[in-house]
Amino acid sequence: MPTDVHQHIWPPAFVEQLRARTAPPYLDGWTLHLAGEPPYEVDPADHDVAARTALAHADGLDLALVSLSSPLGIEHLPPAEAAPLLAAFHDGALALPAPFGVWASPCLSAPETAPDAVERELRRGCAGLQLPATALLDAAGWDFCAPLLDVLTRHDKPLFVHPGAAPPTPGTPPWWPALVPYVHQMHASWFAFRAFGRARHPRLRVCFAALAGLAPLHGERFAARGGGRGEVDFDAFYETSSYGTRAVDALVRAVGIDVVVSGSDRPYASPTAPDLGAAAAVHALRTVNPARLLKGATP
Repeated sequence: MPTDVHQHIWPPAFVEQLRARTAPPYLDGWTLHLAGEPPYEVDPADHDVAARTALAHADGLDLALVSLSSPLGIEHLPPAEAAPLLAAFHDGALALPAPFGVWASPCLSAPETAPDAVERELRRGCAGLQLPATALLDAAGWDFCAPLLDVLTRHDKPLFVHPGAAPPTPGTPPWWPALVPYVHQMHASWFAFRAFGRARHPRLRVCFAALAGLAPLHGERFAARGGGRGEVDFDAFYETSSYGTRAVDALVRAVGIDVVVSGSDRPYASPTAPDLGAAAAVHALRTVNPARLLKGATP
């Protein structure tokens, strides 16, 4: 079952909700406005359901998991603003044709109702929960999100950690958010998971987008500074979007092949097949490892 664990599609009702807003995040026609990034011209074809469905089939996928674009910052909006956007996303994404599946997203500004909302979306068919890395940067973040992660554990569903909103950084080039704040968020959330999250959630399967900002490659420095190396966590996975052979190969050398899963971040990046020297390696990234992430099993 070839799988891409990381894609984005904006259902039509979700697009209309973004257009109805006048404060970030909002769409003016097809121009996206965010608080921490320059205006971005969205290609309508990127969110054309028929075209994307044909593209997923052309990629040979049996499953492509669609997630909310966490850099929009919707999870942190006040509940009255977040609710219609989340409803439009979940309803539209769950109605997408095969091969699409969906990651659920919560309203983090309503912690008293978020666990029930997440449980409802999981029961409706979502594959697991996505959280922005900005919510998981330290012990306080993992503690705050613990009730949501307890829901995942009860349902035996995984967590997907995705870059969140970037802070405003005037004077930086357009690529800055993707290369600096996003990578830092993933790096910090991975170390925070290792330091605080795993002990609290020993059975949670978690996948970090963008190879966790390459955080596992700092193992030697971690050991030198007294953190220790430890054993590979076979329930902590690393998704490949925007990286190619060199980065994926380096990460495989650090954590092994069994915890790396294929993701594209389409439409913001194209799928790549890293050359790891054997067809079995690509099969592991596209088929075997995603199945274990989603369903659980010993490698």
